[in-house]
Amino acid sequence: MGSPLRGRTLRCGPYRFNLEQRPLIMGIINLSPDSFSDGGLVRGSASAWRRAVRLREAGADILDVGAESTRPGARPVPAALERARLLPVLRRLSKLSIPVSVDTYKPEVARAALDAGACLLNDVQGLNNPDLQRLAAEYNVPLIIMHMRGQPRTMQKAPRYTRVTEDVRRELLDAARRARAAGVKASQIILDPGLGFGKTAQHNLLLLRELPRLVRAGYPLLVGPSRKSFLTAILGPLPPRERTWGTAAAVALAVAGGARILRVHDVAEMRMVAQVAQAIARGRLPRRKEA
Repeated sequence: MGSPLRGRTLRCGPYRFNLEQRPLIMGIINLSPDSFSDGGLVRGSASAWRRAVRLREAGADILDVGAESTRPGARPVPAALERARLLPVLRRLSKLSIPVSVDTYKPEVARAALDAGACLLNDVQGLNNPDLQRLAAEYNVPLIIMHMRGQPRTMQKAPRYTRVTEDVRRELLDAARRARAAGVKASQIILDPGLGFGKTAQHNLLLLRELPRLVRAGYPLLVGPSRKSFLTAILGPLPPRERTWGTAAAVALAVAGGARILRVHDVAEMRMVAQVAQAIARGRLPRRKEA
């Protein structure tokens, strides 16, 4: 595990992460009132600051802040509203010693977020907008390209693939080529298979089982299984906050499969899961600095 990424360093503003050393934990901060798991729990910069501090103390390496829900069936929000939710929070979080990612697919929101202190772009629409890839190149920031077919409002209406892992791999690599053509450095590209985005529960299981095929594409992988609804196809109709153990199993398998960044709600728990999963996958104890 990790050989395609030997020596790979993620550069995010003043922060540097050795992606071969250990999986990074990305903590989620949702500012939208209708997110599937924790919508409405974080309201305003003071509330976001308290959650950010808790996530950092729990061991988060990166914070991912989003202000528009992308749950199945969600409606888009205007860019002006997204900026109004994001910018006061990002300006305040810039004073916290942790890199901040912005979860958006709108170039005008992304530019404002980068100017407010974000140092990583997380595009859930797989670079459908070429302006976003040009923006990532202009600011020289890491770019997460997530796979999604369709839009959140309709993406779960009978999604179909010929061979899901190969189809996702091909489409992600095509997006990565477009990003590189726009000037984004290969070392700044991260791929995300997009669990739960235009995929059935069976598709998600196959992607997790076949994750090494995506790793062999040569880019770091981010995986976000946290509290996703595909877990209920296995565990039954549990509400999102009761899916921690199911998430833990998915995180462990993702780490064993080669994921280098885990996007999660429950940071402290999933950090421990990732540490143990990596030690088992490598068959050796971590060096102290990796813990």
